[in-house]
Amino acid sequence: MKPVWIVDDDKSIRWVLEKTLAREQLPFKSFASASEALSQLDAGAEPPQVLVSDIRMPGESGLDLLKQVKTRFPSLPVIIMTAYSDLDSAVAAFQGGAFEYLPKPFDVDQALELIRRAIDESAHQVGASGDVSLVPEILGQAPAMQEVFRAIGRLSQSSATVMITGESGSGKELVAHAVHRHSPRSDKPFIAINTAAIPRDLLESELFGHERGAFTGAAAQRRGRFEQAEGGTLFLDEIGDMPAELQTRLLRVLSDGNYYRVGGHSPIKANVRIIAATHQNLEARVKENLFREDLFHRLNVIRVRLPSLRERREDIPILARHFLQKSAHDLGVEAKRFSEAALRHLSSLDFPGNVRQLENICHWLTVMAPGQQVDLADLPAELRDQAPQSALPDWESGLALEVDRLLAEGGGQVHEKLIDCFERVLILRALAHTGGRRIEAAQALGIGRNTITRKIQDLGLDAARPDEAEQATG
Repeated sequence: MKPVWIVDDDKSIRWVLEKTLAREQLPFKSFASASEALSQLDAGAEPPQVLVSDIRMPGESGLDLLKQVKTRFPSLPVIIMTAYSDLDSAVAAFQGGAFEYLPKPFDVDQALELIRRAIDESAHQVGASGDVSLVPEILGQAPAMQEVFRAIGRLSQSSATVMITGESGSGKELVAHAVHRHSPRSDKPFIAINTAAIPRDLLESELFGHERGAFTGAAAQRRGRFEQAEGGTLFLDEIGDMPAELQTRLLRVLSDGNYYRVGGHSPIKANVRIIAATHQNLEARVKENLFREDLFHRLNVIRVRLPSLRERREDIPILARHFLQKSAHDLGVEAKRFSEAALRHLSSLDFPGNVRQLENICHWLTVMAPGQQVDLADLPAELRDQAPQSALPDWESGLALEVDRLLAEGGGQVHEKLIDCFERVLILRALAHTGGRRIEAAQALGIGRNTITRKIQDLGLDAARPDEAEQATG
């Protein structure tokens, strides 16, 4: 069996993957740079079974390596790793022909499963990488956002119809722009229309255009959004609010590829990619006869679900800093910065308006906050007085705060300290529950008698009596 090649300038990452592959009896070779791996290939070495490479390294990048390897060995599965979890990294990897995209830090079992899948399956040959900017257009490190990045990357060589779902303000139009920008139609127009924002009587003309004299006030021929988007992408936002009669016309266009201007008699061929978006549950609207089922199935070819901001709280500090920078740039002023306390409070809020609400808050702070550092007291009163919302139980929230405190203090050993504390509380409470009887306490905890005896000794609990256990744990 040919080896798995690991390419990463981070020695610790190479070590973890080496140990994992060795444990699974999978052969491997490791390289500290892309040039080392390419030199092996130049010297006539047999290509690997799977190539796992970091994306950013000194010298040639993982994308450079990906491009050269795919040129020589188009079917070789390449897994791209990166600690920089942004859309463009994912899209560039997929456009370059990557088998999969693995954001750091990764779970070892997840990485192993991915490598095994790459070994078992044939790689898909896709087009060569385009010139992709390194400045991310969509930010996100949360797992839910990584799935969005992957979807956009997979769609980069397709013109399939896409349905984007997500709450208002979550960034659906931004995702639609990204799908278009990374598609074969990127050099053609991207035209957007919010079907909920245009009066019913005008929507048909907005979509399909009209001929001169088609109705009162139609003094000249007008091109509709379909015609304006010719060859490119038409983004239909809030499709769930489209009137029934327009749903019928849209279905006809999607079915036979032709449409008529209002008042027109000559069919016009539609060459556009449709991306639709909604914050509503279209399946429920279909059941309520508010949305055509046949149109739903025409639009729901590939669905991309955009998570709400409360589902990706770990991204709030990244987004907040970005929006402060953006607002400062737009206003031509010096960028402000958040204090850690302000960021922690923002990260605890629900943000019903999602990313749009956070962006507006950052713009308000750029204008209204008195100093260069934005503290908790500088936040708008409605946010400052809002009780933090947490999906975690109270004890987990307290644990999270303790982790933050220990990390801020530095000194390391955070894991060991908290594990010892956790086990101490578990054992003391179990002993209090059983009146100090260790065997019963072990059974209640689901651990062995020898295990509880050893932990009692290691944690210095030998002298603890039931009453002391009760006192120690409240």
